[in-house]
Amino acid sequence: MVWSEFFSFALVGLLAQLIDGALGMAYGLVSSSILLAMGLPPAVASATVHTAEVVTTGASAASHAWFGNVRWRLFRQLAIPGAIGGVLGATVLANVPGEAIRPYVNAYLLILGVMVLLRALGRRLTRHQVHHNGVLGFIAGLLDSIGGGGWGPLATSTLIARGGAVRGTIGSVNAAEFVVTVCISATLAFHIGIQHWSIVLGLLAGGVIAAPVAAWLVRHLPEKAVMAAVGALIVLISAGQLLQQWLR
Repeated sequence: MVWSEFFSFALVGLLAQLIDGALGMAYGLVSSSILLAMGLPPAVASATVHTAEVVTTGASAASHAWFGNVRWRLFRQLAIPGAIGGVLGATVLANVPGEAIRPYVNAYLLILGVMVLLRALGRRLTRHQVHHNGVLGFIAGLLDSIGGGGWGPLATSTLIARGGAVRGTIGSVNAAEFVVTVCISATLAFHIGIQHWSIVLGLLAGGVIAAPVAAWLVRHLPEKAVMAAVGALIVLISAGQLLQQWLR
């Protein structure tokens, strides 16, 4: 155990899970971006983050269920196809680099982030039911496993932008993420194994501490404030990633 790494990544895990549990996104994106900046290969970074997320997403799912934030029908519609997509994406990632797809994912997220921000600012967007939640879950699981993160931004952003209630959407997406994460982590562990246990334990320790606080926050914060934060977070992350990729 490298204790300096453990405590550093416990702080990262705490902040990432606080954002993820309250806004329905960003644990994987925040954690993975730091690991990739350290020089870890995408497959190793994804395996490390998803192993930690097995515990943190479990704590987050339990917390959201406790506070009544989960819509169980939506949970089932997302979790099963998401797990299938996650296993497929993890298998691809273990054999083929996933960097090429990231610009397209970030461009999609940027558009969704703008849509969510417009809705939070009072602009009327067309409200309609999402009839293909299974397809959304499959794509989100696939891209989450390949990119090391992205389940929350893809699933939460799409559902909220199309008119989904913030509290039920965030709770359901977080609960479904636990199932998807277990499948991705098991698949990557089978193909490449798990390394860097001090980082894994640090990320999950901080995440478990933050999970109940984040679930309480999403229950009590005003819906428009949470929605604006979701949109701003997506725009900042996706625009920053696109700019970084363009400057390379």
